[in-house]
Amino acid sequence: MTDTPRIVIVGAGPAGIRAAETLVAAGLRPIVVDEGARAGGQIYRRPPPGFTRPAETLYGSEAPKAQALHSLFDRLATTGAVEHLAESSVLAIDRAEGLHVLTPTGRRVVPCDRLILATGATDRLVPVPGWQSPGVYSLGAAQIALKAQGIALGQRLVLAGSGPLLTLVALQLVKAGADVAAVLDTAPMSAQAAGLTGLMARPAFALRGLAMRARLGRLYHSGVTLKKIEADARGVTAILWTAASGAERRTECDMVGLGWHLRAETQLAGLAGCAFDYNETWAQWLPRADRLGRAREGLYLAGDGLRILGADGAEVSGRLAATACLQDLDMPAPDPVADLKRLATLERFALGLARAFPWPADHLRTLPDATVVCRCEGVTAGELRATADYGGPEANRVKSLGRVGMGRCQGRYCQLAGADLIASHAQITTAAVGRLREQAPIRPAPVGAWVKGPPDTAGSD
Repeated sequence: MTDTPRIVIVGAGPAGIRAAETLVAAGLRPIVVDEGARAGGQIYRRPPPGFTRPAETLYGSEAPKAQALHSLFDRLATTGAVEHLAESSVLAIDRAEGLHVLTPTGRRVVPCDRLILATGATDRLVPVPGWQSPGVYSLGAAQIALKAQGIALGQRLVLAGSGPLLTLVALQLVKAGADVAAVLDTAPMSAQAAGLTGLMARPAFALRGLAMRARLGRLYHSGVTLKKIEADARGVTAILWTAASGAERRTECDMVGLGWHLRAETQLAGLAGCAFDYNETWAQWLPRADRLGRAREGLYLAGDGLRILGADGAEVSGRLAATACLQDLDMPAPDPVADLKRLATLERFALGLARAFPWPADHLRTLPDATVVCRCEGVTAGELRATADYGGPEANRVKSLGRVGMGRCQGRYCQLAGADLIASHAQITTAAVGRLREQAPIRPAPVGAWVKGPPDTAGSD
């Protein structure tokens, strides 16, 4: 370890930006690695330069927060207070060498004494018969296309799933002039009412969400059951669904956006040696860390990659992770008391969200055998069940024998649903199925980047 600690932050969303700000205030110069061309993360994703849609249109009521974070990071980067590696992905972690980072100019090895992971979250998806068809996207993809390029991914759209993102993306598309035919929420009104107690931890935020829902009017349907996505050679043609009343419906469309809240992005945390616990509330494996985000010596987690708390929670946890880092370096650190109190409030609200918009486990248990579960490898529910019968109901055995989770996404979009499906078939708990082991590289990378070796080393001074 050099006299000046080499600290790397992965992710330049709200958590990463606040972590960088805290470290810079303490006199340190962290390296920030981010896959985006410009800082902001997914929630505050920035369009290319020259984009004409104003921030108020892109981010709604969150525009002031987004602009403040953008300005803060731009100032840190342009003044040299941080080193910003944009459009760069961490592919692997070597405890001795550091991070292997794929940059626009090739692979770099970034030495690292302390690591803050602010990797955010991705869409949490549930297989629906026909979801492998052209024209089916995640809600996050639909939002990225709208924010980054100002386009809708179809002419007649249906959005389906559950959680706040469903309402938010639907309203953003409607306001942009897209033809949204229906918004289908699998969460029944009874569950949404049961979550109100927790949601009242942030009453203004909850009321804002209800107001957004009201603006969707008759487009919104709760308590639905998704039956099938129809498609022809050109792509999606319609979606079949059952209303809460039991009535069978068919809605014609050429695009379907799916999403059930969020899934913590934890691949790097796993490679870095984090322990994990299965969280029944969020129906997913989450990294183990203390209240400040300290996962082990020299490793800190922040944002939705640790706790699914949204953008405001990410800012708080980013400061806390940096505070823990400074404490461990025996450097002057901010008092975390106020942020910890704020964190508790955000956690109560998040618990309300999880109860209001539950993971549709019943849908997974009854998934037809012909339904594709792993879109990358084309593995069906029937093949998954048969593999579990043959090799045993353990996630990594099913992966090695049946190829589920071996594709481009490395299980990001099929692991959670696949584990639930295996568990229900074997009549065991989802936690008993286990989680897929991470393997480097965690993103697809050109073979040449590894054959040629890293051209240089960042942060070696």
